[in-house]
Amino acid sequence: MATMCNCYPHVLADICETVEVTPAVNQVELHPFFQQEKSLALMKEYEVQPEAWAPFAEGRHGLFTDPVLAEIGRKYGKSAAQVALRWNIQRGVVVIPKSTHRERMAQNLDIWDFTLTDEEMASIAPLDIGHSEIVDHFDANFVRALHGRK
Repeated sequence: MATMCNCYPHVLADICETVEVTPAVNQVELHPFFQQEKSLALMKEYEVQPEAWAPFAEGRHGLFTDPVLAEIGRKYGKSAAQVALRWNIQRGVVVIPKSTHRERMAQNLDIWDFTLTDEEMASIAPLDIGHSEIVDHFDANFVRALHGRK
């Protein structure tokens, strides 16, 4: 079983059309502010499981207090962070939320007792800014820096 990281659609298609064993997982940045719908559709087509790193957008855009996420959360007695996790889960995405706080770890697991409606899912869609503000995989210097971390 192969796992890939950060494969955008053109790279994923090239790999899947080239190799004999299709990768099982593609770890990519997926959160309400970078939704990557095209990537998700292609992963589904190739039966590659999407896995979200940084499902909280590394705290950018005020995810933990975002008015849309917070309003949905109030309806279910959940936090904006829990809504963001549930939103990704409902899109078929495995999430890896980062926390060093025991109570937040417990909250991150407490997302299985509610389901977002189609209207709520649609209300999150406009939060997408269409690009990452965490990494730029198209910047050659960034890619070189990644390779220097071996």
